[in-house]
Amino acid sequence: MPALQLTVNGQPFTGDVPRQTSLLHLLRNDLGLNGPKYGCGLGQCGACTVHVDGTAARACVIPAQGVAGRAITTLEGLGRRGHFHPVQQAFEEAQAAQCGYCLNGMVMQAAALLAREPQADEARIRSELSGNLCRCGTHVEILRAVSLAAARLGAAAVPEAPR
Repeated sequence: MPALQLTVNGQPFTGDVPRQTSLLHLLRNDLGLNGPKYGCGLGQCGACTVHVDGTAARACVIPAQGVAGRAITTLEGLGRRGHFHPVQQAFEEAQAAQCGYCLNGMVMQAAALLAREPQADEARIRSELSGNLCRCGTHVEILRAVSLAAARLGAAAVPEAPR
């Protein structure tokens, strides 16, 4: 078994991981992180979304060995200890979850988008989240939550006018 080194939620990880092990399996079964969910196993539903070096990625289809040396962020590592990330806060305020199964993927996908484009508009948010499935049909609330986070982050990203 080849040794693997990577960083997960700011913490170094080193371990012997079989080549066929998916990143999702490593995160959930070996590291006990329950944010990313197993949904389809094909990278099509988004439930397993994590950030790899800040970019949203589907952990169920990525070999753990394929992210050696990289920084992985899961839902558990998105906010600071004791403080929600703005997207997580907006989801709570907008009550944007029913069963919560898609929540991880929606939050992680939205957080990656807003890190790149803090002023993303509704059309851009819809486009970005289009590959994430919500079986409960709470898309309206999810869109409202991400738009709320975008408004807050976008306002913070706009430089103050010179005086």
